[in-house]
Amino acid sequence: MLYAKHCSNCHRPSGKGLGRVYPPLVQSDYMLAHFEDVICSMKYGKQGEIIVNGKSFNKAMPGIPSLTELEIAEIATYIYTNWGDTQRLVETSEVGKILEKCNQ
Repeated sequence: MLYAKHCSNCHRPSGKGLGRVYPPLVQSDYMLAHFEDVICSMKYGKQGEIIVNGKSFNKAMPGIPSLTELEIAEIATYIYTNWGDTQRLVETSEVGKILEKCNQ
């Protein structure tokens, strides 16, 4: 599974994150409000502070440039279906359009 391989070391298999170091994905208000940023972060990483559920996180998230649009769509579908507010199928075409707009 792609999530287990690329994401679970930091965000944990449960999606609950790691204390104040790595933010949770479970019931994450940030994840729900910043879908495009989440997609961009998977490929290109994320620097700087983010606020998740009222808590500050400021550890850099490394991107995984080798991820394909399909792999990002599969990871996004997994995290949003398991820990988001609704079941959501993320399409590869949607990921491609978002990635074109990312600030790299």
